[in-house]
Amino acid sequence: MIPGAEAYGLEIDVREADVEAALAVDPGDVPAAPELTFARNVFVPLTTACRYTCTYCTYYDPPGQASLLSPEEIREIVERGADAGCTEALFTFGDDPDDRYTEIHDQLDEWGHDSIHSYLREACEIALDAGLLPHSNPGDQTREQMSIVADLNASMGVMLETTAEVRAHDGPRGKSPGQRLATIRNAGELGVPFTTGILVGIGEEPRDRAISLLALRELHERYGHVQEVIVQPVSPNERWSDPKPALETMRRTTAMARAVLPDEVSVQSPPNLAPVRELLDCGVDDLGGVSPVTVDHVNPDYEWPALRELESIASEAGVPLRERLPVYERFLDDRTREWVSPRIRGAIDADDDAGSRYRSVLAD
Repeated sequence: MIPGAEAYGLEIDVREADVEAALAVDPGDVPAAPELTFARNVFVPLTTACRYTCTYCTYYDPPGQASLLSPEEIREIVERGADAGCTEALFTFGDDPDDRYTEIHDQLDEWGHDSIHSYLREACEIALDAGLLPHSNPGDQTREQMSIVADLNASMGVMLETTAEVRAHDGPRGKSPGQRLATIRNAGELGVPFTTGILVGIGEEPRDRAISLLALRELHERYGHVQEVIVQPVSPNERWSDPKPALETMRRTTAMARAVLPDEVSVQSPPNLAPVRELLDCGVDDLGGVSPVTVDHVNPDYEWPALRELESIASEAGVPLRERLPVYERFLDDRTREWVSPRIRGAIDADDDAGSRYRSVLAD
């Protein structure tokens, strides 16, 4: 049983035979991808407040020090992104930041919002008006919270990280794997194209990685909504001194992801955090969101690579590099279900500069 799953009414059936098969996967068992994709985004850290205090994370600030971007700051960031040719506004913030941060709660109230999700909705409106498609990563969410903002997002996401109970998540406000999986289930029930992933090196074992990937596979097979799974190594920083996972660990884990997940689900390797060049033969087909104008606020010590470096990576692998939107094209083409809202569909089809930019990406 996955820790916390029962509390959220979540039934995930991971068979022992599937775990053993996943653990037996070798990089030589999976094919290299025929192309690499990436999204051009702008990173918008809505607030640095978070109810969790994971020991590997530098994103959160303690109460009294956390900040909250104003509408004017959001507009300035997304307009810079649009001017630089981006298509995605990546909104991030810590889980339930108005839960334990009095200043954040009071500021939201002053701006006329009763929750961070209400404010996220305003932020998404600002991004759409500026010509960017929102992709929000608001952490754990109830179905009600997600439904507040789902129609203004081209896609959404949350990292599963791991189904294991690890010391890095300990404490009175520790993360629950069951709650993370419930968030991913909520997205499936609401029909939201979704990005998720696992963290490698936070105290989990190979078996835990296999169970995590198999749990994600089961949820995708149930709802069809997972567009990509990130295989991300934990990175040393001012709060985490353990070394990065060994290259062989990353190779086997990435290959495992490719073998376990359905073909339509992309395997992403973030080029500012992972040794991507050494992982391309392990089934990686996506390099994630890369920003020409903002830093990676979750991993500020690790700079985004320039577009020419992505081109070099693809050239070295002998495959084409293609830009994509924050929502994968198959969700836009699926006639069996309406995966994006009329507002997002209208933005992509609009007869304006932003719509032309989105369609040119789709046409490549």
